[in-house]
Amino acid sequence: MHFHGVMDQNLSPSEKQRTSPKQAIILLVLLGAQFMFALDFSIVTVALPAIGRDMAMSPSELSWIITLFALSAAGLMLLMGRIGDYYGRKKLFLLGMALLTVGSLIGGIAPSPEFVYTARILQGIATAVTAPSALALITTSFPEGRLRNKALSLNGAILSLGFGIGSALGGVLTDLLGWRFTFYINVPIGLLILLVAPFVIQDSSEPTKQKLDVPGAVAISAALFTLVFGISQVENANWSDIQVWGFLALSAVLLALFWIIEKNSTHPLATVQILRRPSVALGNLGGMATFSMESGKVFLLTIYLQQILATSPLLTGVAFAVLGTGAFLGGIAAAPVLNKIGPRNTLIIGLTIQAATTLTFLGLNDNPTIGYVWVMLATFIGGFGHVLAIVSYTAAVTSGLPDSEQGLATGLTTMTQQVGFTIGTPILAAIAAGTGVRANSSPDQILSGLHTGLVVDALILLSVVCLIFTFYKLPKEVTEDAQTA
Repeated sequence: MHFHGVMDQNLSPSEKQRTSPKQAIILLVLLGAQFMFALDFSIVTVALPAIGRDMAMSPSELSWIITLFALSAAGLMLLMGRIGDYYGRKKLFLLGMALLTVGSLIGGIAPSPEFVYTARILQGIATAVTAPSALALITTSFPEGRLRNKALSLNGAILSLGFGIGSALGGVLTDLLGWRFTFYINVPIGLLILLVAPFVIQDSSEPTKQKLDVPGAVAISAALFTLVFGISQVENANWSDIQVWGFLALSAVLLALFWIIEKNSTHPLATVQILRRPSVALGNLGGMATFSMESGKVFLLTIYLQQILATSPLLTGVAFAVLGTGAFLGGIAAAPVLNKIGPRNTLIIGLTIQAATTLTFLGLNDNPTIGYVWVMLATFIGGFGHVLAIVSYTAAVTSGLPDSEQGLATGLTTMTQQVGFTIGTPILAAIAAGTGVRANSSPDQILSGLHTGLVVDALILLSVVCLIFTFYKLPKEVTEDAQTA
């Protein structure tokens, strides 16, 4: 167990602030993998209608293409992050990349829906295996402070770029080459990373004979499976469905059981002391809020653009590409902001910007020109704040921890990301549906429902800001370090 501060004692101050050529190559490979996973998350979603037509799949069957990926990814994130800590992150990273490449190839050649489902499960497992290890390899390859903040900022920028490009590229590939190429595109990228990564990445964890907390692993994986599955069923059922609440209640019980197991275990999967840290608990809460409310907002604005303004799918994609541009710039700007005011304050600012721009949508009406420009401008600024929040919550959760705990920390952050993406849309869609967004609703009723959903979106973000402001208090010496880093 060691900290980078100990490892870098013999470096001069100027050397500590520069990225070495070796670090640059490592970062390039790892960011390439992160881009691949971000691309994979959104690119297949755009192709769902074409898959449905080709495979004769119903909407409910198509929804499983998304659900199976989310279940596999979110349910295993924490466990896989911890396995990387114990048995080697480099091995897990390479295994995950191989799984993703194979899963993508299976999806591309799939002769039936069952093969598509298998491909998505493999891609989800690959995400769970690789994403925590990739992020932990980034955080442990750079000392805490300016260099790590710069690396995390680039990571946030690449993730946002991947999500944005995935939506646009998915439409282009589906129209020009067919939906199978939304799977095939991962194969050459995966093979390239597998060829280069073994020679440039060094394992940042020291394999140990630490016993894995099997009861804790089963409890947390089952809790996340039931949470994601319960939320995902809202789109096919509704919030009054007893099955939805049954799964959510079971998830709560399993989470409580996990806490009890960890509190009493001699070799916990996640030590209670770490989970209680304000930077970990409130950092992840901020991450959950920014991911869930951003994905839900995009869903509501898609309804506004296409049902109220009658905007074409192409122009809708252009509008959200502007959001992606703002998010990319937010990722670039995050490092100097983090260096100046620290992760806590950056997180507060990012969430506040995201909430404030969401509240401006209360003024949206049925004017096509004003509405379209308004969406582009507000989502551009909101996307900037969104990625400030992403980068700062990642920095908060991974700061102050030894290298041996980085897999756990990054497992938590990537788990938060996957769960946030999964729960945001069903929650806000249900609120909007309950207040006007239904089949055969009038434009005025749809607008009313969208306004309600967007207000709830902003209020959730502001509530989390208040919690972080109130309870996320840094020790004096840490605050001073953050200001001088």
